Amino acid sequence: MKKVSKFLSVILACAMALSLCVVNVSADAGDYKVAMITDYGDITDQSFNQTTYEACKAFCDENSVDFQYYKPTGDSTAERVASVEQAIAEGYNVVVMPGYAFGETVVEVADMYPDVKFIALDVSSDDIQGNTYDNVFCAVYQEELSGYMAGYAAVKMGYEHLGFLGGMAVPAVIRYGYGFVQGANAAAVELGNADAVTIEYAYGNQFYGDADITAAMDTWYQTTGVEIVFACGGGIYTSAAEAAAKVDGGKVIGVDTDQAPIIDEYGEGMTVTSAMKGLAATVNTLLTDTVLNDGFDAYAGQVQNLGMVSENPEENYVQLPLESTQWNDGFTEDDYKALVAAMFNGEVTVSADTEAMPEVEITVNDQGNIK
Repeated sequence: MKKVSKFLSVILACAMALSLCVVNVSADAGDYKVAMITDYGDITDQSFNQTTYEACKAFCDENSVDFQYYKPTGDSTAERVASVEQAIAEGYNVVVMPGYAFGETVVEVADMYPDVKFIALDVSSDDIQGNTYDNVFCAVYQEELSGYMAGYAAVKMGYEHLGFLGGMAVPAVIRYGYGFVQGANAAAVELGNADAVTIEYAYGNQFYGDADITAAMDTWYQTTGVEIVFACGGGIYTSAAEAAAKVDGGKVIGVDTDQAPIIDEYGEGMTVTSAMKGLAATVNTLLTDTVLNDGFDAYAGQVQNLGMVSENPEENYVQLPLESTQWNDGFTEDDYKALVAAMFNGEVTVSADTEAMPEVEITVNDQGNIK
């Protein structure tokens, strides 16, 4: 019996050693599985969902990390929570969520799933009711900076009658708009034609286009003389693009991502530029540090306001697209890079205040809400 017991002890010890080796191999292969939840759109929306999806998928494909995306069955917190819970039930422990609509979702799921790491893009402290969670990182963006770049570029390119069509007057949209006004004004002052530059300014009071908003844009383009509209707010760009397509040379500026592929479906070359947020850069940074370096603790419980980190435009979290922007003699790619350097170095400053329209030398016709 003693010999048998000794033999069994050896076998058990070997089995335990083998088990430990298997566990270690599994950990080295990756403890993390990444899921992305869409807000209320799809991964082909040419905006937040598509950009986030493509960045997540590219990272996971390159690093052999298990990845899946989930689309809620409808546009509600309950349905977004259900998708998050489905992902967690299927073993995903890093969940990426793009858009402010996930604020209430974060509040509901963070404490329920303390072992899951949540990355929420464009979700502010207000969106999560001022709470902080050790397993949540939220990124917001300095929209006023890319709005400034777009306004500055448009005036330098020669446009004098501009429009800003916001979605709803929420802080992010207001920052885009007020930044746009500040940038247009700075360029006009530099050119010495502030008296000649006008911005029509309005909100649709919704994040999608419709016949009423398109009619207002028709008036801007066809009667008021607007040459280019910064359409800022989800699908509201459709109304600006539909109206721009009815006039010769009508132009649009996109938002959040490079929207040239989708806006130019309304007319080739319609999109002059886009005021972008660095969603892909955020995804790459967070997934690299979380999945590859096991370093999520450096971000846990934080809401970071991301903006400029370099003189190199492509390294920043707010920027214009280098490839699709319609550079001209008035504003070249080199001019853009010089502007970015000046903003990064503090030579050019942009106010993030959302309480009142910036005081400027150009004319701004604030029309409030269209609807």
